[in-house]
Amino acid sequence: MQVSTIGVDLAKNVFQVHGVDSAGKVVITRQLRRKQVIDFFSKISPCLVGMEACGTAHHWAREVSKLGHTVRLMPPSYVKGYVKRSKNDAADAAAICKAVTRPSMRFVPIKSADQQALLMLHRTRDLLIRQRTQLINALRAHLAEFGLVAETGREGLAQLAEIITDESNREALPSAMKAIVDQLAALELQIGALDRAIHAHHRANDMSCRIETVPGIGVIAATAIASTVTDPSDFKSGRDFAAWIGLVPRQHSTGGKERLGGISKQGDRYLRRLLVIGATSVVQHARRHPQKHPWIIRLLARKPAKLVAVAVANKMARIAWAIMAKGGYYRAPELAAAT
Repeated sequence: MQVSTIGVDLAKNVFQVHGVDSAGKVVITRQLRRKQVIDFFSKISPCLVGMEACGTAHHWAREVSKLGHTVRLMPPSYVKGYVKRSKNDAADAAAICKAVTRPSMRFVPIKSADQQALLMLHRTRDLLIRQRTQLINALRAHLAEFGLVAETGREGLAQLAEIITDESNREALPSAMKAIVDQLAALELQIGALDRAIHAHHRANDMSCRIETVPGIGVIAATAIASTVTDPSDFKSGRDFAAWIGLVPRQHSTGGKERLGGISKQGDRYLRRLLVIGATSVVQHARRHPQKHPWIIRLLARKPAKLVAVAVANKMARIAWAIMAKGGYYRAPELAAAT
């Protein structure tokens, strides 16, 4: 039995395998338990293995690659078009096996364990920040029922915390308010520990340090970009990288007529959010120092500020790709012109 291509439908415990030979004839269709996967691929001669880029896909891609196989990960939305009729595990595995051989198929680079570990720090930090925001909103809403309203921002939160921790107000306020403040303090410590870990990774990564030189990109965004992009050469240009993040207009063109809508919002939403937040700070800086950002000022005269922020984020993504692909550091336009 000579197998040339195998499609694997990943799951938590039960995996479906579909294999064909060089002539396209089906030679394998079977289910595998989780503990059988490595043993199964170790007994097969090296071949092309296709998987959907879903949960645990990078782990299995690394493990199967160690056995000599060529593993390709594909976006699930690109595989869906190859599914025949009803959807089930066998049909999904057959579709994956067919899609992985298409010359025009786009593949997802396999991330290393170190990249995924750093991204896990980012995802955990993002989760804790959302929880902190929820607690702050709950605290403000609960205290408003007792007539206690403070300013927005950190200053207002500090005022509310002082009121709650004041012994004279202990009897007038429910004890649950003190629990929320304690939870907020614990979250701050956890977020601080994650920030220190991310900064340590940043200082040890040359690419991350170079990306940070781009205005609007800080340590968090720089480490996220460096750990997400496995190989910058996978993108032909900075525009392709910006399109992958979802910062270019979605097209609704037909009949030779070009119709552009809002940004596509495809790709990595975490990177897109970080870049747009950073671009918003650049727009604010441009308003205070218009002589340093003439391009942004001209855009602000014609477009809304949020739209300008997305345009700046698009430009930041292109510059970040150029730094990753070609090396070097960011140079301000006037410095580049002088050299």
